[in-house]
Amino acid sequence: MKKVFTLILLIILTFSSYSQENKAVKWYTIQEAEKLSNQSFRPLFIDTYTDWCGWCKKMDQETFTNSVIAEILNTRFYPVKFDAEGKESISFLGQTFINDGKAGKTHQLALALLNGQLSYPTVVFLTKQNDKFQVSPVPGFRQPKEMEMLLSYFADKAYETRKWEDYQSTFKGKIE
Repeated sequence: MKKVFTLILLIILTFSSYSQENKAVKWYTIQEAEKLSNQSFRPLFIDTYTDWCGWCKKMDQETFTNSVIAEILNTRFYPVKFDAEGKESISFLGQTFINDGKAGKTHQLALALLNGQLSYPTVVFLTKQNDKFQVSPVPGFRQPKEMEMLLSYFADKAYETRKWEDYQSTFKGKIE
């Protein structure tokens, strides 16, 4: 009886641990995501944040921990966490970007991804059309329900045929 109880407890803990792992977003560096995307294309999702940004931390705690959001990011995108004020040199899409202090604390890659419109948090979708990357920054904090809609819009390539407003009015997601 004791062995059966121990076995059942072990199984429950294993499944509990497995389900917790599935809820986490597997974040990549931008270089890792570019390499993976070249091997097997998926759009890149770049969470552009700063260490001092309270809304960035809130989105980490409330949005990116949602199991639906994590599943979409892990299966339909290569998700990247990018510190817009990071100091490291980054090679991306054949260019090297640095933080030389000329733009305050802002990294050159952040300026490029956000089209010079610095706002945190901003998520950036890098999609491909005609073998060219399209950069679509979306500024501001997003609750899980709204993030699900954004992710689906880009993952399903709805942006190619539908306006965002039309997509919003008909979207049915998993998050209530």
